[in-house]
Amino acid sequence: MHIRSHWIAIALLLLAVPDARADRATSIAPFSVSYEVTFRGLNAGTASLTLQRENGDRWRYESRNEARGLFRLALPGEIIQTSVFRIDNHVVIPLQYRADDGTDSTDKDISLTFDHAAGKVTGVAGRTNLSLPIEAGAQDPMSVQIAVMQVLMLDQSPSRYTLVDKQEVKTYEYRSWGRERIATPIGPVETVIWSSARIGSNRVTKVWYAAQMGYIPVRAERRRGDKLEWTMNLKTLKSSAK
Repeated sequence: MHIRSHWIAIALLLLAVPDARADRATSIAPFSVSYEVTFRGLNAGTASLTLQRENGDRWRYESRNEARGLFRLALPGEIIQTSVFRIDNHVVIPLQYRADDGTDSTDKDISLTFDHAAGKVTGVAGRTNLSLPIEAGAQDPMSVQIAVMQVLMLDQSPSRYTLVDKQEVKTYEYRSWGRERIATPIGPVETVIWSSARIGSNRVTKVWYAAQMGYIPVRAERRRGDKLEWTMNLKTLKSSAK
């Protein structure tokens, strides 16, 4: 896989973080968080994300990924993704999704608009105009991570999600890998581990969630078969919840 594709995959993995102070919180709260990214054993850069409430039940979730060192030769710009969604009774409903690959060209940029009443998503992916049918519960590449967070915060288990990724509607299945105690910059935490993989794919993403802190993701990794492709570890966390 091309380095740019790995960075985009890392960006999709960045998850929503609730207020760590909340006691058994059942919904997300505004935050700012950053991660250190390692690509095939090398320090590849940083990833950051911000969640803000726009108004009422509408939210804006943005991720930014910046390469470091030699990786800047392949990724000179900053990859930015934005998802606008609303939450209705703990259900995440995506409205708009945007992705900019950090270059002056728009050949790989994505712009999607969800029309849930009509059961379709329209927009542009690169040079391709899209109009795809979607089922109830369909997500975009970022909002799906918020949906998983919400399920875990309700003491439920994620199982299967469909999401619109580039020019396709893809289905991912989730699997539990038990619990593990993890050392982080904010101290040791007990985590629950969940993986996701597209049906029929040998690429598996694992995420370690800090259960006692509102399921903050403190570690993530992507493997292709037995080969480790990249890892992501928590660097800083700042909650802006009031």
